[in-house]
Amino acid sequence: MRSMDGLRKPYWWALDYAYAGVWQLRSFLPGPSPARFRGGEGTPVVILPGVYESWKFMLPLVRELNAEGHPVHVVPGLRRNRASVVEGARMVGSYLDEHELAGVALVAHSKGGLIAKHLLVFGDAAPRVATVVALSTPFAGSRYASYMLNRTLRALAPANATMVSLARAVEANAKIVSIFPRFDPHIPEGSLLVGAKNVEVPTAGHFRVLGDALARAEVLRSTA
Repeated sequence: MRSMDGLRKPYWWALDYAYAGVWQLRSFLPGPSPARFRGGEGTPVVILPGVYESWKFMLPLVRELNAEGHPVHVVPGLRRNRASVVEGARMVGSYLDEHELAGVALVAHSKGGLIAKHLLVFGDAAPRVATVVALSTPFAGSRYASYMLNRTLRALAPANATMVSLARAVEANAKIVSIFPRFDPHIPEGSLLVGAKNVEVPTAGHFRVLGDALARAEVLRSTA
């Protein structure tokens, strides 16, 4: 089975980038205002996209969560998530305080999950967060990031000081649900997180996991 997986990996890479390309393009097009999704009586949800992603990259999940009765919030300052993990966590904490949100579920993709964990570990607004649901998050970093010339991506390398401090902070993992695909081309270390609820779904792709029916069902279960 693993040998067959190796033969399929180039195909999975192509599908993953095709998915990402479509949703990156859509995120640049006019779309709904985030205020449209703030209604609902369920658990408040805050969306944290990955690096270089806007909140609209996760729009199908936003719609699904809101349809289930969750008021869904977007942090305007994150924009396309180029700020550091530390600065991103500060922005999210400020947003939670400003809007007086409590019992919040942070639903995050990739780097967004690192921002969520940083808030849990170091943020003054951590008591406002009930759970973190992270999809394809490099909790142990990604060795590929070490070779990137771009500082934003290089900050996700395992040896980065912020990544090291997050990896050591295991006490926060109990509040995290880590959802990940069977093959993630961007995170060879995987997204398994000791002490968290770990959910592997039988799909392939760092980005395509956002469109996976089983992954999205787990997001809905974990935010109910």
